[in-house]
Amino acid sequence: MGTSVIFKNTLIRKIFMSLTGLFIAFFLIIHLLGNFQLLLPYDQAHLQYNWYSHLLSHNIIIEIIAYVLYATLIIHILDALLITLENWKSNGKGLKVDKRGVNSSWFSRNMGILGVIILLFLILHFNDYWYAYKFGDIPVDEKGNKDIFLIVHESFKQGWYVAIYIIAFIALGFHLAHGVWSAFRTLGVYNKWYIKLTKYIGITFAILMSLGFAIIPAIIYLKNL
Repeated sequence: MGTSVIFKNTLIRKIFMSLTGLFIAFFLIIHLLGNFQLLLPYDQAHLQYNWYSHLLSHNIIIEIIAYVLYATLIIHILDALLITLENWKSNGKGLKVDKRGVNSSWFSRNMGILGVIILLFLILHFNDYWYAYKFGDIPVDEKGNKDIFLIVHESFKQGWYVAIYIIAFIALGFHLAHGVWSAFRTLGVYNKWYIKLTKYIGITFAILMSLGFAIIPAIIYLKNL
């Protein structure tokens, strides 16, 4: 099957998006657990988070996983853009009255908008931290590790910056609430009981992830008022 055929086949693209989405969802759990180190007592968090960041950037296995993640993100984003454009073109064709809201949630109908918000946030996030860590000239701590903790901590002292993060994580929550359930359904979960179960799992997962990520900048900001 040629590449052009794959990109023209909506079902195959949805399967790709489901698989990449679930992989990204799994990564979010790991990322959140690592970020909780930022809430440790200041001096402990300072050295431990820098050590953790150094480990992630200098372990060959983790580096390989990171490149797989980057590729997964690119595939997921491009796939989502193609599907969203197709949906926008087809929505309402042949329908006298748009009744989609009767049988679907707001966030399921606006996955494209939510995705754009998350994409803009990712650009900001990667630029301020990933790019700064990899290519920027940032100071080192007393252990000789790049002091990314200081960069993060100073960023979260700014109210407007924290507000952007919280808005992005709310969008992420809505995106996950539909995305996780939709991914399982696309991959073949059709039993009514399992569909209901995965829907609840998706909503619970979305709440935990969005709240977990949002409270970190919020707590750091409030501690520095």
